[in-house]
Amino acid sequence: MVAFTKLELPPAYRAVSLEIERLILDGTLKPGDALPSETDLAGRFGVHRSTVREGIRQLETEGLVRRETRKRLVVAAPDSADLAPRASRALTLQQITFRELWEAAMVMEPLSAALTAARRTDAVLAELDANLARTEATIVAGQSPVALDMEFHSLIAAGSGNRALILAREPIGQLLYPAYVAIRPHLPQSAGRLMTAHRAIVEAIRARDADEARIWMARHIEDLNRGWVLCGLDPDMSVANL
Repeated sequence: MVAFTKLELPPAYRAVSLEIERLILDGTLKPGDALPSETDLAGRFGVHRSTVREGIRQLETEGLVRRETRKRLVVAAPDSADLAPRASRALTLQQITFRELWEAAMVMEPLSAALTAARRTDAVLAELDANLARTEATIVAGQSPVALDMEFHSLIAAGSGNRALILAREPIGQLLYPAYVAIRPHLPQSAGRLMTAHRAIVEAIRARDADEARIWMARHIEDLNRGWVLCGLDPDMSVANL
């Protein structure tokens, strides 16, 4: 007698969210398109309105739809701000180490800088100059420049114009944030070195010198690893322990 395997069917609400997700991903539903009402969707899917509501909640969590009003739902395109926190949590749960994050950053950050130098616009340059000014003022005031350092790297990535790179590096950057927070109090020279690197990177971008931008960004990221070692921290420490 044939042994049939029991089917593992998704819950009804998940089936609803998966079908709407499929329509979004294949382009049938585009960002900005309005979704039918929950009542209308319930009738089309043949399920209760509460099931549709739970499916919509799943899509909202994933950044695929958003509410313009209490009743109006529109299709959305998730950006790095939507995706990075979830990716960061996944990396943390995988017990990703400082060494792994740093190795990834050593590839992505210099690439971002080189692409931005090659493609930079006046608007990107103005944002970077403003960031430099705020960072310098923060350091002079004796305050931590860590948040502005994160902003600097996000601006560089955005200037690259490479959406895959922007989405890939953001969770790495978020997880390296506490690493710099951890070592900065022990390395008073770190703020000055950061400022020197940032200025050199921006000047290379201003000159559209991709090679120089790549070199200086690599030095900047190497400094983070050097600081980690100087503080006596284990490179194979999980970022979950920071």
